[in-house]
Amino acid sequence: MSVDLIARIKEAERENKKTVVLPEAEDERVLRAAEQITREGFAKIILVGKDYQVRENAEKLGISLEGVQIIDPMSYEKTPEFIRQFVHLRSKKGITEEQAREIILNDSRFFGAMLVRNCVADGMVAGSNSPTASVLRAAIQVIGPRKGLKTVSSSFVMLTENKEYGENGTLIFSDCGVLPNPTAPQIADIAESAVEKARFIAKIQNPKVALLTYSTKGSAEGEQVTKMREAYKILEERKVDFEFDGELQLDAAIVPEVANQKAKGSSVAGGANILIFPDLCSGNIGYKLVQRFAKAKALGPLIQGLARPVHDLSRGCSVDDIVDVVAITCAEAAEFCEILTL
Repeated sequence: MSVDLIARIKEAERENKKTVVLPEAEDERVLRAAEQITREGFAKIILVGKDYQVRENAEKLGISLEGVQIIDPMSYEKTPEFIRQFVHLRSKKGITEEQAREIILNDSRFFGAMLVRNCVADGMVAGSNSPTASVLRAAIQVIGPRKGLKTVSSSFVMLTENKEYGENGTLIFSDCGVLPNPTAPQIADIAESAVEKARFIAKIQNPKVALLTYSTKGSAEGEQVTKMREAYKILEERKVDFEFDGELQLDAAIVPEVANQKAKGSSVAGGANILIFPDLCSGNIGYKLVQRFAKAKALGPLIQGLARPVHDLSRGCSVDDIVDVVAITCAEAAEFCEILTL
């Protein structure tokens, strides 16, 4: 099922190829992914590094980088402008020009994010050779959140063989990878971002968002319950263009028989395809339980809430994982690209 989804994305992107920067060119897996993506023809790839070093390393590994662009921050004509922009972006933090130059020239993730900010690339995929925090830091400081949102979070596209749940077995789980204990306004932001993932990546045309906790419609009380109720009110005030309900227990959210008993009359309960968790602990445990027990394919964690597409990789990722996430990045880039100004 996951193969079909990725295959459809690749096929759709071949006609109008997007450009994705892979800043960790020192990683063999990244080089092999660049070769495979270029061969499959669904995206253009930029690698960051010294041209002769990257190509020499690729040659030693038997990897062809024909058709792959390599940009060296030290000699790139736009680097001085990137440094100037970064000083402006971080002016409130008191960054100096010298500090900005050090970061842009020596941290490939920040340089890659600058390529995205300035529309040289449509998106960035990084993290195979660095922690999530480093990727997020570059993305947030250089690109920033989407207009109307203040929260950068993540989601998983969960693909299961059991078509009884979600959208023919496809569900979005969020946030399972970034925010330990989001506030009610952050939960509302997470829900909006997760809906975008559902529409752009999973092609879910009728998103139904369940705000999960251990209570359904007042059956229990507690801090987490109150938070999800407040998130519901915030979404109401925002007049969002998707269906949502909460607070709901998981069974009430996805099982029609339970929904009829616990949340009768809800347009979401019993048929939710987007599950919003109250905290990182429950979200992370939840997706891993489904991944292991239901043998689901978990695509992610996919960063969301940014003005332009940037995605993180696990340091244990495979070449195929990198290729898949680049395809997802292309699909998102085709849907939105905010104009960023200083």
